[in-house]
Amino acid sequence: MSSKYKFGDPGELHFVTYTVVGWIDIFTRDETRQIVIDSLSYCHRTKGLNIHAWCLMTNHVHVIVSSRNKPLDNIIGRHKRHVSMEIKKWLAAGSGESRREWMLELFNRAGLANSNNADFQFWQQTNHPIHIYSREVIMQKLNYLHNNPVRAGFVHKPEHWRWSSAVDYAGGTGLLKDISLIDV
Repeated sequence: MSSKYKFGDPGELHFVTYTVVGWIDIFTRDETRQIVIDSLSYCHRTKGLNIHAWCLMTNHVHVIVSSRNKPLDNIIGRHKRHVSMEIKKWLAAGSGESRREWMLELFNRAGLANSNNADFQFWQQTNHPIHIYSREVIMQKLNYLHNNPVRAGFVHKPEHWRWSSAVDYAGGTGLLKDISLIDV
């Protein structure tokens, strides 16, 4: 893997994208979205994760993060693993998701096809971290991240998407209380 897609200094900002296998739209229900938010908040409180911006789409997550002296790849890995386990439990418990059996079959098939997993894979293997090294890149990544729901046609303005930090950057208070806003 190219070094441009590896985490660098944990104290520096990184733009990270992680995607559900097969681009499955599982984050369409509040329950699954809350699993991601709760896990990010937990990683902030207990693992040293600084969350500077975030956006949860239907099948992927964008974050701008740094950490308080702990390796970002370990923190993001734990976060992804926790979300995966919680989603698996949610699906196995019945969840009310009409596509439940189809999703479980696809996640199980992906897990069996990947030697890094036993029988279940929720996330694609890569995190695709990009080191943010300048104000120009900060602005580009913040705009990209917050405008993702607008480009997808979900909302007309970024701050109207509940599942991101756009409202925080617009002066409001979003769902994730652990945001360390970037001075822009």
